[in-house]
Amino acid sequence: MTTRGRQLVKLFARILVTTALLVWVFMQVDLGEFRQTVKMARWEFLIAIWGLTIVLFWIRSYKMQLILKRQGCNVGCATIFGATTVTCLYSMVIPGMLSTGVKWYILKRSTGKGSNVFSSMLYNQFLTVSLMMVLGFAALIATNPTSLLIADTGNQWVLPVVCGVSLTSVLLFALLILSKSTGGKMLEIIGFLLRPLPSRVRQKSREILEQIAVFQTVGWRFHLTVALITMIGTLIGGVATYVLAAKSANITVSAFVLLWLCVVIYALGRLPISVANLGIRESMLISLLSIYGVGKPAALLMSMVLFSALIFMAGIGAIFQLRWASAAATSNSVRQQDKSKEIPGHDLQREF
Repeated sequence: MTTRGRQLVKLFARILVTTALLVWVFMQVDLGEFRQTVKMARWEFLIAIWGLTIVLFWIRSYKMQLILKRQGCNVGCATIFGATTVTCLYSMVIPGMLSTGVKWYILKRSTGKGSNVFSSMLYNQFLTVSLMMVLGFAALIATNPTSLLIADTGNQWVLPVVCGVSLTSVLLFALLILSKSTGGKMLEIIGFLLRPLPSRVRQKSREILEQIAVFQTVGWRFHLTVALITMIGTLIGGVATYVLAAKSANITVSAFVLLWLCVVIYALGRLPISVANLGIRESMLISLLSIYGVGKPAALLMSMVLFSALIFMAGIGAIFQLRWASAAATSNSVRQQDKSKEIPGHDLQREF
């Protein structure tokens, strides 16, 4: 099978998964109740959610600008913001982390340093995922949803302990892999642990870790600065936005609950199994919010409000895409005119 054929098969599989999840979601929801929920929705929060999403994207762009600058790539924050929104546009078709290839191409074209951009993006993803997992595990420890599911108080300690161990492991791994003194040894240990895996997977994993290891010499002050900006962005995108979306659907739950829900949906959204995270977001919110007594129609409405913010940013991305395409077409036209003037005898041929 050709490469294009495999890509089409994968896309078709993702569409099937997305369709199956959405069918399951709508089978769980009574449409009559959903219509009533929509009528009672507080739509005044929608504009605030879209505004916060713009702020979130701008914070992410500023953070990426700092990371790229450390790699010798000077890119304007507006360019990175545009690349991020265009990536959001393409994520409507290309799922998960695969859509970030669009962002890499745009930034590579702007800097001419593809490997530096690649390293910066991997470092950004690694630090973002690590920090969000730490925050998610902490939120699970604080809320402990098993206390609502398990009547036996003797077993309610299991989830907090597992989350505590996982939180410590993620934090320790991130610290060791980013440390100048221990990063090299960590790569050797990981390489040894990856031996049982197929050579292709082993090689790809090692390449990714080596790209992240480029940032082992930047110093802890830089890591802490990026981590702080990431935390601010997570609190805006994972707490404030989710709180407003919950309020718009008349859902009342703890902000800590919404934080770990955001982390779960974000983590699953990195997997290339659906289109635009559709189906995953809806099924997770319906299933997990039911633990707290939230009705399925309200959970579905909340997911749609969150999805509307992505559509809004994709619309901005479409504007950037059209603007850049127009500028590229104009530049090509001017270049062709300049080349034609350089052809000897061109003006004479035009006269006759």
